[in-house]
Amino acid sequence: MNDMNDLTPTVAETAPVTGDKLRIQNLIAAVILISGLFVGSLFVDTAQLMRREGFSPRAVRESNVLVAAGKTWVAYPDPKVQVQVLTDSTCAACAPDEALVWFRRVLPTMEAVPVEASSEKGKALIAKFGISTVPAFVFGNEVTGTDFYGLANELFTEKDGSFLLDTAKLGLKPGKFLALPEIGDGAIIQGSKDASLKIVGYSDFQCPYSKAFQASVNQMLADYGDKVTFVYKHLPLSFHAQAENAALASECANEQGKFKEYSNILFERQAEWGVAKDTLKLKGYARTLGLKATDFNTCLDTKKYADKVATDAAEATKFGVDGTPGTFVGDTLLAGAVPYQDLKAAIDAKLGQ
Repeated sequence: MNDMNDLTPTVAETAPVTGDKLRIQNLIAAVILISGLFVGSLFVDTAQLMRREGFSPRAVRESNVLVAAGKTWVAYPDPKVQVQVLTDSTCAACAPDEALVWFRRVLPTMEAVPVEASSEKGKALIAKFGISTVPAFVFGNEVTGTDFYGLANELFTEKDGSFLLDTAKLGLKPGKFLALPEIGDGAIIQGSKDASLKIVGYSDFQCPYSKAFQASVNQMLADYGDKVTFVYKHLPLSFHAQAENAALASECANEQGKFKEYSNILFERQAEWGVAKDTLKLKGYARTLGLKATDFNTCLDTKKYADKVATDAAEATKFGVDGTPGTFVGDTLLAGAVPYQDLKAAIDAKLGQ
């Protein structure tokens, strides 16, 4: 049996720990802890080095560029940003690869997640942002912490913490249109209203390219007649001083059933009225066509159709049309004053379908 005296503490064991002894004990404990951490870190570094994978916290702290397993890893100050890429895998032109290469140059911490436009998630994004073309790029809230957002925040539309990038302003060509321009009750229509093929043209009466393309439009209407519906829409460019007045005047002429005749005069005499400082020339053309001058002048002076012209221009921007002419043949967009043969080929292709 154990002697009960063995359980009796000695004087040294029961003596209180002095301040010096306490500091020494704390120091020893700290040394042991630090040594353990150092050895552990060294072990991790060595193990990772042997396996050629991963980086230790110490390595990451001490370098912004690291190499392992044939890859170079670079540290960036931007946060990791997720972007949902809305696309259509059945559409070759909708592939976002080229756009993503460019995006990664300005936002290297981006992680792309593909989303099919036809999926429930895709449909929800389309409805949420009113997306009309693919590919489309919806960024997470983390993008606000990047240098790219700081420089180009006007390119984003925010909704509920998600950010849609305006690809049209970046000049990225749409791969596919999910919706087409609307044809409202007050639309300016030439050809048959009931034709299966709808052609929508955005134009600027003061634009020399729109003037050149008007010959193709007239030829198209002569060749195809009731086979097509041609809808004229306005896109007065900001650097054409009289373009908006001309658009308003054409609407006033359309009110009296003379749009075609009036628009032809506008294009023919573009150099004349385009340098004017007022609307007298535009009013004179109305008298030449025998329009009711009082009604026409009041319509023009009050800018009666300003909202309609603005709506057309906003719609053009929505579909990525930022120059004139821009022409939709069905769901195919022809940019610029394309030759008539190109316009004809696009029409024939759609009618053939």
